[in-house]
Amino acid sequence: MKIKLLFFCLISVVMLDAQSYVFGKVTSEDGIQLAQVSVINMRTDERSETDTDGQFMIRGERGDELRFSRAGYERVTLTVAAANLEKPVSIVLQSITQEIEAVNLRYQATGNLREDVRHFGDRGKVKQLKEEVSDYISRKSSREVLAPRHGEFVQPVGPGIPIGKVKDRWDDVDLMIYLIESLGEDYFTEELKISRTEIQPFIYYVFANFDRKQALKYGAADGAVVARFVDAAHKRIDSYHNRTAPSHNIP
Repeated sequence: MKIKLLFFCLISVVMLDAQSYVFGKVTSEDGIQLAQVSVINMRTDERSETDTDGQFMIRGERGDELRFSRAGYERVTLTVAAANLEKPVSIVLQSITQEIEAVNLRYQATGNLREDVRHFGDRGKVKQLKEEVSDYISRKSSREVLAPRHGEFVQPVGPGIPIGKVKDRWDDVDLMIYLIESLGEDYFTEELKISRTEIQPFIYYVFANFDRKQALKYGAADGAVVARFVDAAHKRIDSYHNRTAPSHNIP
């Protein structure tokens, strides 16, 4: 039994030694080591690939055809010779040169983007899309398109629901306080020549012909409101003084 096992091991070693390999390196025409180059033995369909250093090894025999290929490079075929089984093989792949068809421009660009784009015009698909969109927009919607779908909520149309009178945020007192704070009491006493006790009665006197609905409604005033009040105050100050001046009876 031991003799048979020893004989089997010797036969296996002899068969392993009988297998031959082709090994070497793949580079580009610039001498750059190429990784991930596919190496195929066309007879056995065995495949291998170069490592990061461009090295490869694959089983092969004399007369086998090895094919080397990688994207972007011309394919190279090597027919294995006796010398290739004894020393490393050097494979050089040539990069593929892509020629771009020349384009003749009838129009010389001016550098003005808006003018150049207008001159070249729209491409076919873009032009067609614009025409279709323009045609769709110009169509009138039919009743069938605008009609609500089954189960879709439709807002009822009617006179609406009365909610009553909306209360103003300010009243005349609030606006009066705002005007006094904005103008200052000195404006009334020095420029309009009225006493401090007459400031509030005078403001109410001006309010009789002063539009203040928006200020009272929203509870806010600005420089425009103050300017309108000043203009109205100057127009009514004389009538206010005449109204409050004592009358003299001439005998």
